[in-house]
Amino acid sequence: MAVEFTSSQMLDWMGYIAEKRSVSPEKIKMLNTCGKRRNILATIATHKRILIFADETHANVLYKCWEAGYGEYDLYYGQGFEPSEMKQCKLGEMSDVEIEGPTVLYIENENTRESMIFGMKNDNFAAGTVKYVGHEIRSVIMNKLELDISDVALLVSAESIVIEAAMVAYEGVIIATERDAGSLRAMEENVNKFGVHNVEIVEHIEDVRTKNLPIPRVAFIVATSDHIESDIKKLLEINPAMKFIVYTLELNILADIKYIMNKYGVKATEVMQISVSKTNKDSVFVAQPSPWMITGEPI
Repeated sequence: MAVEFTSSQMLDWMGYIAEKRSVSPEKIKMLNTCGKRRNILATIATHKRILIFADETHANVLYKCWEAGYGEYDLYYGQGFEPSEMKQCKLGEMSDVEIEGPTVLYIENENTRESMIFGMKNDNFAAGTVKYVGHEIRSVIMNKLELDISDVALLVSAESIVIEAAMVAYEGVIIATERDAGSLRAMEENVNKFGVHNVEIVEHIEDVRTKNLPIPRVAFIVATSDHIESDIKKLLEINPAMKFIVYTLELNILADIKYIMNKYGVKATEVMQISVSKTNKDSVFVAQPSPWMITGEPI
């Protein structure tokens, strides 16, 4: 049974930490992970000071933090519902400790950049058979998705986009599906690497209903000519008000997409092409693939 901290207990711990560290409470990010799937690693990566309320739900969170490279961060470790003396050390020194019962973790690193970085470098992702989209293009995709922190989105064949979307919609759900086995393995590895617990991987789009998952507001589809029409049809059966963003490098899809959308009562509201060229180490311009993105909304 999950531990339940009351609001007053969490505020008492916040006041205790704020006084102990001589820092204003407004500068501390509070995260309650008890009985909840929370993106702990992503939150630590974007906050200088984070107060975490934990229980057995994330028993190995300290090991995960050490594995992610946070071993030198300052850690204050306490137990119980009421504020009490906390053990102070480097996070790495506690990496073998498993969380049991009501536990409070305060993690601090003054050098952390408190910002969400769109378009993470491809080197950050797991190597494998996947050829990731250029990080500059990924930042544009994230901008077009316009995700809220509690949003629900469905992403089709979009491995690296899944990770960044899960970090932005950290209180929502990102539903991901992959048709290629190699891409699926890479996505599963990245989900584990980045500790994004709000990702639901499904084998087929239809699984959203059969597994009683939340209804997505927006769908991002890396389109292939074999599946794009059936994908749109299936997604509209799940949510008739679904917003679509279709990504493609295929001219035949670009030529047909307005017809396909109109057939199912969706209006293409914007068509854009993204082109990025930059120099390599030899100062030679290298062009990246220039995808098309088509935004569609039900009429």
